[in-house]
Order: sequence, then structure tokens, then C-alpha cells
Amino acid sequence: MAQEQQLPGAARQDQTGAPPGAEHRSAPRYALLIRTAKIIADGREFLCIIRDASASGLKIRLFSDLPQARELVVELMTGDRYPVELVWMAEDFAGLRFTHEIDIERLLDESKGAYPKRQIRLQIAIGGMLHSGGEAVPVVFHNLSQQGACIESEKWLLMNELVRIETGVTPPLFAKVRWRSHPRYGMIFEHTFRLEELARISAPLQFAEALEQHARGSESEPSAGEA
Repeated sequence: MAQEQQLPGAARQDQTGAPPGAEHRSAPRYALLIRTAKIIADGREFLCIIRDASASGLKIRLFSDLPQARELVVELMTGDRYPVELVWMAEDFAGLRFTHEIDIERLLDESKGAYPKRQIRLQIAIGGMLHSGGEAVPVVFHNLSQQGACIESEKWLLMNELVRIETGVTPPLFAKVRWRSHPRYGMIFEHTFRLEELARISAPLQFAEALEQHARGSESEPSAGEA
């Protein structure tokens, strides 16, 4: 990742766990060590780890560069979301500042929220082939986590059925049907992803999807001769 970048108008010593040498902070910080989260940049979702937090901001570890974005939101494992702005980046770390006042006790309490300590799910579109009962059928992923996924399949699958899914961007996935609401199915993997492995796989897909959307938007715009 790039060397430290100071964002315009942002003070390194304010409230966001800036790099060494910038120790002036207006709010007490809490060392979280490791707290999995995701940062949503204009709809694109990237895994991260919260390293410390205060009522003013967060210091996070990143697994890829963050794209330029008009809107940044951090989502915790509990499902709680916090709008933030980027203050600084240095190697694999970034400092974020909350744009609104937050309840720091709620943020630190993983028993609160809509989904207490649920695995982070990345909303991501991946196509694949599902192998079941001697058939190979196309499927689409709607989300992906370290432990499982939600897929869409026209083939009816049985509860607890073991299937193999080939995506071309992940290792072969062996998974069992955890829940079903045809054509959507909740799958749990036989072998889970390591956090960093999932982050490295998913980040390029988020950038690729954004490029495809931009290309589709450009194609739909009239050319100079058509306007």
C-alpha cells in the first residue's frame, strides 16, 4: 500500500490514532487488539480490523488500498454502522473520524446490535458452478463470509446436502445447505477462510465490479454525435 498520505484539511494529531509522533488526542482510546469489521466505500465493501477506538474515531488495519469515495461507512459484526471520514493512511493502517457523535460503549459491546458477533458478510456478486447429484448448474453468490455464503440456484437443494462450488476466484468450496428459501440458499463451508485470505480474494472483485458498472454507465451515455 502507499506510504502515509495526509488528507487535505485533516490534522494528524486529532482523534484517529495517527502514526507515531502524533500523540495528541482529545478523547480516551481503547485498545481493541482485533475487532473484525468492514468498511463500505460508495457501496463497495472491504474487510478491515479495528485496532483501537474512541468516541472520536478509529484506527483500522486494511488489506488493500481504499478507493476514493464520497461516502465511507464502517460496519461492525453486530450490524451497527458508523459514517466516517478518512483522515490519514500509512502503509496498512488508516485513521477514521466519526462524522456524528457516537455511543462508544455500544461500539465496544459486541453483545449489542442486530446481529451480536455475527461473521462479517461481504455483499458481492460472484458467479460459479455448483456440483450436486451428478449435475453442474450455474449459481450466483449474494454475499460471502469466512464461514459461509448466500447463493441463488435454480436447482432445488436438500437441507444439509453437501455440494461443491467452483468460482474461478476462490479455491473449490465444499459446503452444506444450512437454510433454504428457493431459489436462495444459505451455505456453510466445510473449511473456513482465514480473514486475510478472504480479504485478498474479495478486494479485487469489488474494484472489478466498480469498473464494470462505470463501463456500463459510459456505454449508456450518448456520444457527442448522438446528443
